[in-house]
Amino acid sequence: MPYLAHIETQDDYEQALALMDNLIDDYDPNKFLNEILSFSIERWEERAAEFAEFNLAIAEMDSGIAVLKTLMAQYRLGVADLPELGSKRNVSKLLNAVEGKKLNRHHIEALRQRFGVPVSLFFSIVNQIFLV
Repeated sequence: MPYLAHIETQDDYEQALALMDNLIDDYDPNKFLNEILSFSIERWEERAAEFAEFNLAIAEMDSGIAVLKTLMAQYRLGVADLPELGSKRNVSKLLNAVEGKKLNRHHIEALRQRFGVPVSLFFSIVNQIFLV
C-alpha cells in the first residue's frame, strides 16, 4: 500500500479512494489511518492534471458562492428553490457574480438558518482567522 502515504498514479488514487470508502464506515478505530489517507488523497487532488481545471475554477470562485453551489448540489436545488435569496434572477446573478452581486449578511443568515451551517462557512479561510 504505497499509496497510503504518497499517491503517484491514477491507479494508486483509485485504490486509496476504495480503501477510504471501507475505512470510513468504522471511523474511530481507523482515525489515524483515515487522516493519513485523506492527506494523501488531498495532495493528489491538488496536483493531478485531471483536477487542474476544477482546482483553478474553485480558487477563483468566491468562497461563499462555492459553499452555496455545494449546498445546492447536495440538496438538488435550482435557482427557483432559494426564495431566501430573492428571485430566480437574483439567485442566478449571485451564482454567476453578475453585476458584482455577492452574498450579503442577510443572505448568509438566511442560508445559515435554512441549512443549519455556521456563518463562518461562507467566508474564506483568511477571513475566518480574523473572525475567531
